[in-house]
Formats: sequence, structure tokens, C-alpha cells
Amino acid sequence: MERVCLRFYATEFQKHDGMLLYEWLLERAKALGVPGGTALRAIAGYGRHRVLHEEGFFELAGDMPVEIEFVLDEQQAGELFALLKAENLGLFYVRMPVATGVVGED
Repeated sequence: MERVCLRFYATEFQKHDGMLLYEWLLERAKALGVPGGTALRAIAGYGRHRVLHEEGFFELAGDMPVEIEFVLDEQQAGELFALLKAENLGLFYVRMPVATGVVGED
């Protein structure tokens, strides 16, 4: 089955609509019927603003990068993008085609 992998990038304590952004995004994707999603906290990173975020003694809490990833079909991806546009969320994303399956199942 042809699917796409969507990765969105935010910061650890970034909020939207009173919730942590990664939790909000996971909940909305689940409501759309997306089969699964994952939020991963990075140990270091920088983005389009070229600010290095890394954990250290003087690091401000909540500044660590978070990657929110979904593997979904094209229709669900379109619905998710429409939702993000309607919510006026300017999230950086990566979209790539992926092949999926379960090892050991016919």
C-alpha cells in the first residue's frame, strides 16, 4: 500500500489551543483516523532560524526540538494539511513516500 511519511518539527513546550503542540497534533490526527503517530524528543538540533538547541546546564527548559511523525495515506495527509492550514499553524514539515508492512504477516 502506498503511503507517505509526514514529519513535523516543533519545540518541546510549544503550545496551540492551550495544549502542547505535539499532543494537539497527535490528538487531531487520531480523530482524522490516522493509524498512528509518534512524538520524539531530540537531544540537539537547529532549524530554519539557525538557532542551535541542545540540552546543557544553561539551556532554557522547553527549547528542545520535537519531531512528530505520521505514516498515512494521501487522503489523510490532505485532511491533516487542511486542518493545519485552517488552524494557521506554520509548521516546518518533511513529506516522503514510504512502503509499509508488518514482518511475519502474509
